[in-house]
Amino acid sequence: MTGPATRNDGLPAKLMLVVFCPFAAGYFLSYFFRNVNAVISRELATEFSLAPSDLGLLTAAYFLAFAAFQLPLGVLLDRYGPRRVLAALFCIAALGALVFGLAQGFAMLTLGRALIGLGVAGGLMGAIKAYTLWFAPSRLATLTGLHIAVGGIGGLSATAPVEALLGPFGWRALFYGLAALSAIAALLIVTVVPEKKLPSEGESLARQAAAFRIVFASPVFWRIALAMVLTHAAYQALQGLWLAPWMYDVAGFDRPTVAQHLLYGASAYALGSVFFGAASDRLARHGISHLTVYKLGMVLTLAMFGLLAAGVTSGLLITVSVYGFCSISAALAYTILTTRFAHGMAGRVNTAANLLMFLGSFLAQWGIGAVLRPYPVSDGRYSPDGYAAAFAILGVVQLAAVLWLLTMRDRGQTPVDKSRAS
Repeated sequence: MTGPATRNDGLPAKLMLVVFCPFAAGYFLSYFFRNVNAVISRELATEFSLAPSDLGLLTAAYFLAFAAFQLPLGVLLDRYGPRRVLAALFCIAALGALVFGLAQGFAMLTLGRALIGLGVAGGLMGAIKAYTLWFAPSRLATLTGLHIAVGGIGGLSATAPVEALLGPFGWRALFYGLAALSAIAALLIVTVVPEKKLPSEGESLARQAAAFRIVFASPVFWRIALAMVLTHAAYQALQGLWLAPWMYDVAGFDRPTVAQHLLYGASAYALGSVFFGAASDRLARHGISHLTVYKLGMVLTLAMFGLLAAGVTSGLLITVSVYGFCSISAALAYTILTTRFAHGMAGRVNTAANLLMFLGSFLAQWGIGAVLRPYPVSDGRYSPDGYAAAFAILGVVQLAAVLWLLTMRDRGQTPVDKSRAS
């Protein structure tokens, strides 16, 4: 197999068409699913009489199933390749969307949401694995940024456009359509994406799984991953659910204004993914490391979260937009981690980080609802004091992780040898 160092340092149009586009189409749906509950939350709460903790648990079931599958996903990606694995997973996402649309109670809703989370669990990790196989390592951050930008557009589509569709069609018809699109995504991946020989092909399953010991025992892994895990978990908890109720209950916005802010935040997220991916690769060629850009992005993300946690509603559109734009700098952690472990471990090291991030997202999204529950509800609005308490907890843990990251020095990118896993 051609090694990564000898590949064309570019983005060939044919590879972009047959490798990038199919995986990006699936990731569009992944982010749509991730954020859609923020807009339909009032409908779900009313129709199924959901308490805030119920709504948080329901929406976070996506993250729990997503996280639970990350370690098996890493082994499967490195063993069988992203094409076959992701095609199968998007069939599960289609089933989950159908179950969610047909749901008649909380249990069935949660099952559908969990199946969706499982089905889209490889949307980013599978693509990164594919890009390490087909493209030069020097373009990985750019490709990851473009890929996430497509996902961001999916998140954007789950804001104001969903609001417009709810009136004439309702949320159930929306999920029937998403089931069909998920099945189409699976078909596109399995028929368009070519196969590629895998670096770890021929290794035993036990040896591949044992490599996780190296990942989780590495201080470098934790120092890089933890800031991404906590800052992006907080972002996903807000953008995916709680930012909308916070704007209703604390800022006093009406529904169209809330949808507009979510739209701007999702748009900024998509733009930020392109900016941080392309800019970090370009700056790296001029001696400014990906780690330096990552640190800057984490500081700015934390600053914007701090404004929300403090209940600052003045200039909220700018705050939400900058928050979305900067929070995606967390994805640079995947590029940085990929260069610090052996090439054949790309699927496992990134899914290890993703496991932590989505466990954090589950805890953050459910935890905000749990903190809100003891506080009084007035005229259907949750307590501003409850939001302040929940956001303060999230802010403190993010601050600790970012401070630990900032003290890290960039000492090169020597890969960790996976042979020590045996």
